[in-house]
Amino acid sequence: METGPLRPSDVSDGGRGAGGLGRLLLQIPASENLPVSERPRDRQPAPPVVDAGPSRGAGVRLRPDVPGAPQGRLPHGAEVKKIEATNVPCTQLSMSFFNRLYDEDIVRANGHIIKCLDSFCDSFPISDELRKVLLVEDSEKYEVFSQPDREEFLFCLFKHLCLGGALCQYEDVLHPYLETTKLLYKDLVSVRKNPQTKKIQITSSVFKVMAYDSNGVCYPSTKSHEQTFSYFIVDPIKRHVHVLYHCYGVGEMS
Repeated sequence: METGPLRPSDVSDGGRGAGGLGRLLLQIPASENLPVSERPRDRQPAPPVVDAGPSRGAGVRLRPDVPGAPQGRLPHGAEVKKIEATNVPCTQLSMSFFNRLYDEDIVRANGHIIKCLDSFCDSFPISDELRKVLLVEDSEKYEVFSQPDREEFLFCLFKHLCLGGALCQYEDVLHPYLETTKLLYKDLVSVRKNPQTKKIQITSSVFKVMAYDSNGVCYPSTKSHEQTFSYFIVDPIKRHVHVLYHCYGVGEMS
């Protein structure tokens, strides 16, 4: 995928830890699945809720035959009654967005994440200041990121990587999370240079998608979880969609 000259602030190359987050990237023609305008200037955010009949639901296809796949995915051929597509802001062009983690003593100057007393927030163990600022709303530094900041696609990716999967082993330093977030963001989001201003601008639109059948939510899973999600990243120029999907759980092990 060609994403253009997206230039986050310099982050030195290194390990790409942040393991434990399973991801599935699919590329499907936008013209067959989502209404996408020909020209970026004509793009309008999709309505929050889109009704879909059985034929539209057929566009949501997963692979239930994959060995070890987590349970709860949309059964092939399920009749989808409604698709909910929520617009996710995607405006950030620099990894300096996360510099406040250093400024607010959440991460030390050498990159090590500051530890704290162990606790839990829902199912997540909290053992450092980074997970506190991501999850604990009444923590002292939660407001380091405003609500609009937290809604940004860049922040969502970073948070998903930091929280990881059911068998995740957390990092002690920040760099692997930042580097993996940057690489994933650059791979998913398309940019171009504005011919008038000569500045780099994002051309992709991002949607968080949920599908409903007669029993309720059926995609990305029938079970709700912070780490279960499906993002559709729409490129209106190339007219295709990238899907970033994760279903929390360990699945079946042989």
